[in-house]
Amino acid sequence: MLKQRLLTVAVILPLLLGLIFLAPNWLWSLATLAAMPVASVEWARLSRFGPAATWAFAVATTGLCAALLAYALAAASPAGEALLLQAVCALATLFWLTAVPAWLHFRWQVRSRALLGALGVILLVPLWLALVYLQRVPVLLLTLGVVWIADTAAYFAGHAFGKRKLAPEISPGKTVEGVVGAYAAVLCYGLLVSLLAQPKAEAADHVAVLAFIGILTALSVGGDLFESWMKRQSGLKDSGQLLPGHGGLLGRIDSLTAAMPFAALYLSGLLA
Repeated sequence: MLKQRLLTVAVILPLLLGLIFLAPNWLWSLATLAAMPVASVEWARLSRFGPAATWAFAVATTGLCAALLAYALAAASPAGEALLLQAVCALATLFWLTAVPAWLHFRWQVRSRALLGALGVILLVPLWLALVYLQRVPVLLLTLGVVWIADTAAYFAGHAFGKRKLAPEISPGKTVEGVVGAYAAVLCYGLLVSLLAQPKAEAADHVAVLAFIGILTALSVGGDLFESWMKRQSGLKDSGQLLPGHGGLLGRIDSLTAAMPFAALYLSGLLA
């Protein structure tokens, strides 16, 4: 399984990095938009939608993102774009910071197709909008790095030292030691980036970077757990089989669905 994971990353990562660094924002927007139907179908699978509802949901989410892209390309005012981004990402962040912790604590189960569809929109559309903005700024790789490092460090720390289960009724494989390893890794990463990017900054500025990264990491863990709970509710092991060794696309972006809207919200205010 680890070999499959590494081979998949070796194929996808160069393409992703090329798009992040070399593609104009409109091309990056279209490339990420092309992934939206795949993620939407996988969410519909977790939600146990029938064929008609699955395709209707995929069309709705992809169409909504396409409409947002058309708005941005139609010479919309920068102020209007910023307001739209911040409104969408603020609502998504509020959901992840308030509703999801309660959801996981009480282990709510949702059967309503309408509510499950609304949840899918909350997960996918703000993520796409945040990815488009962060590539334009550009700080996308730095923020993605937080989530990737946290995920990787949690995997290896959990396998090496994991004894205490983090949430056994939601995701039996995740451990407290894995989360501690994730935090240790991302805080080292964040401090290094902060020192290199702003060598003359005051200590308070470095602390602010670490606080931002700490919140980002907590959200990424919440996104991972939420998708795990949805898989458990639906009785499925994975959302799909698109990526060898990784399962579905949704399983690779579950942490990003929670973390990226907050990153875009915070950085859009900071860089305004």
